[in-house]
Amino acid sequence: MKTAILTDGNSGISLAEAKELGVTVIPTSVIINGEVFFEDVTLTQEQFYEKLTGDAQVSTSQPSIGSLIDTWDELLKTYDELVYIPISTGLGQNFNTANQLAQTEERFKGKVFVIDNQRVSITQKQSVLDALKMASEGKSGKEIAEWLTATKMKSSIYIMVGTLKYLKKGGRLTPAVAAIGTLLKIKPVLQIQGDKLDNFAKVRKLSDAKNTMINALNKDLTTRFAAERKAGKMTICIAHTQNLAEAEKFREELIEQFPDVEFTCIAPLSLSVSCHIGPGALACASVIKY
Repeated sequence: MKTAILTDGNSGISLAEAKELGVTVIPTSVIINGEVFFEDVTLTQEQFYEKLTGDAQVSTSQPSIGSLIDTWDELLKTYDELVYIPISTGLGQNFNTANQLAQTEERFKGKVFVIDNQRVSITQKQSVLDALKMASEGKSGKEIAEWLTATKMKSSIYIMVGTLKYLKKGGRLTPAVAAIGTLLKIKPVLQIQGDKLDNFAKVRKLSDAKNTMINALNKDLTTRFAAERKAGKMTICIAHTQNLAEAEKFREELIEQFPDVEFTCIAPLSLSVSCHIGPGALACASVIKY
C-alpha cells in the first residue's frame, strides 16, 4: 500500500523542502490588491512583506476545487491512496471544501483522507512529518488519519506580535486601542490552541514576551502534555516573520529551559497568519510527534 502525503502552504513547507521530504504542497494563494499570486511560485517571502509593509491590501485564500482535483488525480496515478493535511478549520475553510469533495466524488471515496487536526504553520508541519513517517512504516491512510485526529489538540502556539498595525488593519483592535498600545509600546502575545488566534497576554518588552511564552510552554509541558513529555513524544519549535536573528537567540533559550524536549526547527510563520500580524513576530510551539 503506497500512501501519498499532501498538505498546503500554510504548513510553511517550501516547495524545495517538500521535494526533499517526498511530500506534495499546494502553494498558498495570496491576493494582493486584487491580483492572485502563489507563494514560492510567483511570490517570495520577501516580496510578500514588501507588499504588506507597503500598505497593499493583502489576504490569503484556500486552494481552488480544480487545483485539488488535479493534484489528487495526479497523485493517485502512482499511489494507492493519499492523506491531505490542510490548515485548521478555525483558520481556513480548506478542510470543509476538500472533505466534501473526498466524500462525494466516487473516484476519491476510500482513497482520499482529509484531516482536520487543528494545526497551522510549524505544528501543521509536524503533522506532515508524522504522516510521512507512518506512511514509510506501511500504515494505511485510515490509520494515519485516525492517529492525527486523535492527537489533534496535542499542540499549542504562542506568538509575540512586533507591531499593532496589522491587528488594527484586520479589525482585531480598534484604532483607539491600537494607538494607546503603540504609545505604551505594548507587545501582545497571542495564542493558537487548535482552532483560532486569540489574545493571551500583553507585555512591553521583548524579554518579557519571551519569558511569557516560555512560562506558557512550561505550563503546557507540565500539565496538558506531561505524559507525552515523559514518554519523549513532545517537541519544541520556533516560527517568525522576518525575525530570524531573534528566533535563533530564542532557540538557545528554549533548549536551555527544556533540555529534555527535542527542538526540531526554526521556520517562517505561514503567510495565512503573517498577513494578520505583520513582520517582527516571534512564535514558539510545543507539539506531539509520532
